[in-house]
Amino acid sequence: MSDAHLSVPAAARVRRLEQAVIDAGLATDEELDAILETFLGRARPLNGARLIARAWVDPEFRRRLLDDPSGPLSELGLPSLGPNQSLRVLENTESVHNVVVCTLCSCYPVGLLGPSPSWYKSDAYRARVVREPRAVLAEFGLEVGAEVDLRVWDASAELRYLVLSCRPTDTEGLSEEELASLVTRAGMIGTAAV
Repeated sequence: MSDAHLSVPAAARVRRLEQAVIDAGLATDEELDAILETFLGRARPLNGARLIARAWVDPEFRRRLLDDPSGPLSELGLPSLGPNQSLRVLENTESVHNVVVCTLCSCYPVGLLGPSPSWYKSDAYRARVVREPRAVLAEFGLEVGAEVDLRVWDASAELRYLVLSCRPTDTEGLSEEELASLVTRAGMIGTAAV
């Protein structure tokens, strides 16, 4: 791929690819729009938040979510990842904090977290969070102490990650729905505490 190709805005490159698919007779513009609507129509951060909240209130669900998320996704009627993609759930604890990045592009579980934030796709985030994760997290307002094992996970086209944050204190009386409302997309990426 030439540097000139990379200087073309992403939207223009995507449109060129769409046009190539249409020109090859593989799909129409309307069919491509319908596919995107089907995929993105249900993609929102509440999906991942529902998983996290259920894991906070149901220890057996939590264990299964950490072992193999496909069953728990199905149980809650949540969208699965694309073909040849798998999900791994990373559990934060008092002594371990996880943060996710895709250093090559911006691989991300869209169906569970909604469209990715612009900072997740930025060159600065993708390069710096690997080299200086504590400094980057501090810029997000999250101080991770030196005593905490900070783990950076690099997503790929085949493997996506979701962070299971620690349940906030003093939330024992909240319903699962109320707990889900506390979970943020940044928390499920690991750039914020919940």
